[in-house]
Amino acid sequence: MSIPFLDLKAINLRSKDAFHEALDRVLDSGWLILGKEAEAFEFEFAAYCESNYCIGVGNGLDALHLILRAYGIGEGDEVIVPSNTYIATWLAASYAGAKPVPVEPDERTYNINPDLIEAAITPNTKAIMAVHLYGQCADMDPIMAIAEKYGLKVIEDAAQAHGALYKGRKAGSLGHAAGFSFYPGKNLGALGDGGAVTTCDAELAEKIRVLRNYGSERKYHNAVKGYNSRLDELQAAVLRVKLPLLDEDNAHRGEVAKLYSEGLKGAPNLTLPFVPEWSSPVWHLYVVRSSQRDDLQGALHEEGIGTMIHYPIPPHLQPAYVEFGWKEGDFPIAEAMAVEVLSLAMGPQQTDLVTSYIIEQLKGRTNV
Repeated sequence: MSIPFLDLKAINLRSKDAFHEALDRVLDSGWLILGKEAEAFEFEFAAYCESNYCIGVGNGLDALHLILRAYGIGEGDEVIVPSNTYIATWLAASYAGAKPVPVEPDERTYNINPDLIEAAITPNTKAIMAVHLYGQCADMDPIMAIAEKYGLKVIEDAAQAHGALYKGRKAGSLGHAAGFSFYPGKNLGALGDGGAVTTCDAELAEKIRVLRNYGSERKYHNAVKGYNSRLDELQAAVLRVKLPLLDEDNAHRGEVAKLYSEGLKGAPNLTLPFVPEWSSPVWHLYVVRSSQRDDLQGALHEEGIGTMIHYPIPPHLQPAYVEFGWKEGDFPIAEAMAVEVLSLAMGPQQTDLVTSYIIEQLKGRTNV
């Protein structure tokens, strides 16, 4: 049996006819950038996220970067980021000219530990980037309380958390602004790159609309030095097809996660995901930990079972950030996770039979 980590072909082929209809709408309109499809998707996704505004942009990294730019965060400023995250979170701060300041995660949830944030704040700190890693929201209430105390902005990196709930509230409405990615493998994925910003701040929304379009409110009139980062009409039309399926897809992911958690409970050398009572994750990833991760992954690979590692090298140890002089041992929790985490196959098309087979194979190898 060959089991892919994520079956994008199966996910997208179910909507093949609807995609063709969406393409026809775009072609018939003759409008390919900043048209009615993008406008409609922005309205629909804002409502879905329980936010007032949505601004479609080119990708998730641009979404985070443009939020920082719109807030005027740049050279000489600092942005608190998780030490355990995909490098795009850090790159957003770097693109703005700010310094990323890492804070270690809670070992149970993998998300930034609110108890460690205050110690990282300096007079140069301007924002906290809270990542909802693997589809589970960070603990936002204490983060927002710290931000209010120090006058900081809180930006949600919600690239993996479309539809996730924190105490009954949607990701994308929990901080001052949020950045989403619609990379094809996300819970809400396009057929190419795409991203969006959500916010309830009207002034910020307008600034981002200008920044994403060359700094222009009106064609050939450029108020500021902007960027070219726009969600195109075709991707917006595709996302409009997929958005009504998102809750059902997330629910199915939840069922897969439940089967994993029940089937792998008590397996030796395996730590399963922890879900706080206030969290309703969307299971973008189902991540386990093992001190023998590499052997385990190799054994599963031999059985044709796809897995991935999110992420094998923490950002502070990447050559891209060598100028800060961080070394091995500086952020030990993130480093420990990097050598132990393993993401199991997960997706809205995954059958119970496949999940049960993975559990069976995994349980037979957790004591390798």
